[in-house]
Amino acid sequence: QVHLVESGGGLVQAGGSLRLSCAASGSIFSLNVMGWYRQNPGKQRELAATMTSGGSTNYADSVKGRFTISRDNAKQTVYLQMNSLKAEDTAVYYCSVRELPFGKSYWGQGTQVTVSS
Repeated sequence: QVHLVESGGGLVQAGGSLRLSCAASGSIFSLNVMGWYRQNPGKQRELAATMTSGGSTNYADSVKGRFTISRDNAKQTVYLQMNSLKAEDTAVYYCSVRELPFGKSYWGQGTQVTVSS
């Protein structure tokens, strides 16, 4: 079994920065996708950024140029550096890992990010 624990969320002013971390425990297949999804109340969960074990990244258009995803495969940890934060970035951010090729996914409990305008 795999568990993921997010940290680094908090309250920041618009234009500020936060760095989220997600540490995974348990055995994760070497081929996988780790990333961050976010969700506001009443809205669907949406992709923010993902990164494969091979280094390929995918960002939502709304965060391109402001967010940077990185990962440490040896530590099974993924990070999300969030700069130039906007009020629209306010959400619960969830860490996820999806094993390949069958697509089994695991989710963290989420960390709240609140950006004041």
